[in-house]
Amino acid sequence: MDKLAPENSQHPWRDTILAGLANYIDAGSIVAGSVALALWKEAYSLTDGFVGLIAAFSANAISAGIGALVGGWLCDRYGRKRIYQWDMLVYAAGMTLLVLASAPWMIVTGFVIVGLAVGADIPASWSLIAEQAPDGERGKHSGVAQLLWYLGPVVVLLMSLALTDLGILGARIVFAHLLVVALVLTLMRSRMRESRVWEAARDDPDRSRASWTVLFKGQYLVSLASLVGMYGFWNLWAGTNGFFFPYILRTVGAATQAQSVAIQALSFGLGMISIYVMFMRLSDRVDQRLLFGASAAIQVAGMALLAVLPLTLPVALLHVLLMQFGGAFGAQSFFQLWSSEMFPTLLRSTAQGIAFAIVRIGLGIFSFFVPWLTSTGFHTLAWILTGFLAASGLIGILWAPRNAGKSLAELEREREGTVSG
Repeated sequence: MDKLAPENSQHPWRDTILAGLANYIDAGSIVAGSVALALWKEAYSLTDGFVGLIAAFSANAISAGIGALVGGWLCDRYGRKRIYQWDMLVYAAGMTLLVLASAPWMIVTGFVIVGLAVGADIPASWSLIAEQAPDGERGKHSGVAQLLWYLGPVVVLLMSLALTDLGILGARIVFAHLLVVALVLTLMRSRMRESRVWEAARDDPDRSRASWTVLFKGQYLVSLASLVGMYGFWNLWAGTNGFFFPYILRTVGAATQAQSVAIQALSFGLGMISIYVMFMRLSDRVDQRLLFGASAAIQVAGMALLAVLPLTLPVALLHVLLMQFGGAFGAQSFFQLWSSEMFPTLLRSTAQGIAFAIVRIGLGIFSFFVPWLTSTGFHTLAWILTGFLAASGLIGILWAPRNAGKSLAELEREREGTVSG
């Protein structure tokens, strides 16, 4: 057998779901915080600056970036399973603080711990999904992880909608459900085995001496920079929109808490349909550049609506329709897929961690300024976010690789041939 060929998992769908649940709690944490943001602001008389601080150091941004940077390196050095099993206990500790939060410092501290754990889990789970997926179905399995990323917000938002009248208590119940998921996931992941692809690479003396410094040279540097640019600009929109949209609807669009939560739930539900119909069914079979380009064009049009029209409920609904249908099979889905394909096995998680860290830390820095930008005029912020989406789309279309249908072993041979040539 080719020593580069992976021995796929005997339970690929089970392993994909267990690994992909990191996406569920990541997105669930972000959206739970976004729903609670307006409640916290009123309960603790938080300033716009402190709201920005919560966003910047939350699971949505800086702490998740740092967690991914460290966790990605640890995954390549010690294995995927060791990281993605135990980091859920760290997550549970942070989520416990959010459940019991009675002061602003507990909110910030809880989100920092949650973000570190979520960030560490992302490169571990994404690498495992790619490495155990059957050849020719990597996009489909990556799509399952993205479905779970959208499912987390749907569950969180529907719970929040049902618990709206309970105020802060309702938010605590939502956070408690994420705590339970993390504890159950820790138990279920303990029964999974390590990635066979990683074990084979670790035991191969010709590949086990890989240094992370090669990621900043030649083709790897181009791939890393392109991924960061494509996903980074998109994530500036997604992170800002995901964390602040309910807040914006209440404070600028004058929607009620229940209306803002319902709109968010609808948006993620549409995204799940789009992932299944477009990304999971097509990404392994069609020109991925065209698929990505279609997504980018739809999102630019959807964001431009908020830049040129008054922020009313009908405009928000049309915006949601375009953004979630187009966005679900675009930048984030392809970032997970392409970042798993463009680097050698023993540097795969490290590269994902570096890219993810740059993107999330960049979002964290930008988040400091969003409340101020919103207060000076929502349309200004909308134009900025439209520009981010256009930049992301342009980078992705120009750089998009053509990996559909190729196994990880084939891609690794192609890279080795390029380097040796």
